[in-house]
Amino acid sequence: MNIAFVPVRCGSKSIPLKNIKIFCGKPLVYWSLLALENSENIDVVYLATDCTEIKEVVNSFNFSKVKVYDRHPNNADDSATTESVMLEFIGSRKISDSDLFILIQATSPMIQTKDVDGSIDQFKDEDCDSLLTCVRIKRFFWDDKNLPINYDFKNRPRRQDFDGILMENGALYISKVRSIKKNKNRLGQNISVYEMEEFTAIELDEEDDWLIAESLMEKHILKATNRHKVKT
Repeated sequence: MNIAFVPVRCGSKSIPLKNIKIFCGKPLVYWSLLALENSENIDVVYLATDCTEIKEVVNSFNFSKVKVYDRHPNNADDSATTESVMLEFIGSRKISDSDLFILIQATSPMIQTKDVDGSIDQFKDEDCDSLLTCVRIKRFFWDDKNLPINYDFKNRPRRQDFDGILMENGALYISKVRSIKKNKNRLGQNISVYEMEEFTAIELDEEDDWLIAESLMEKHILKATNRHKVKT
């Protein structure tokens, strides 16, 4: 079984009730749930929340695959880790160690069904125990000792000849349930990287992020959606 898991909380210091704040005409969490709902590879989606308001909004979507999981308050405060609520959920359910656990972050609304399906297919094709999504950034990075990290400044490459560097975008992680239980972590020992488009790098943590992300969403995803009928 392929189980998708979307943890969301009431609390957000930067943007109150961020996960249900309207983003491109829909509550933010809608977009990641839509990508999962439309995936042929996802059997069930659990949205883990401590918030009655979020629960009511999510239930109003009437997505057939989505179920709400009431996370424990101890795993919903500012000090709680994502892994803590993952392990709480796994411990509360009779699920197989061989099941795939797909963690999706609601604050990365650029995730599309093609990324969900593509990452699961890649995971199954490769000899790995976990997978994460990254974007390729073609920028030059330096460390605190004033040394270049990813290029030779004496032989500065042209952008088209530069491989860049992979940056975690926080959108999606896949592991076998047994790996999560063993490592107490979303990632294991043999990790695969699924590369997503560069515009998906943005995460919604501040108000300015919101404005930029809406523009990117309109340009790269919603215009394409309007050209092709997608279940909403």
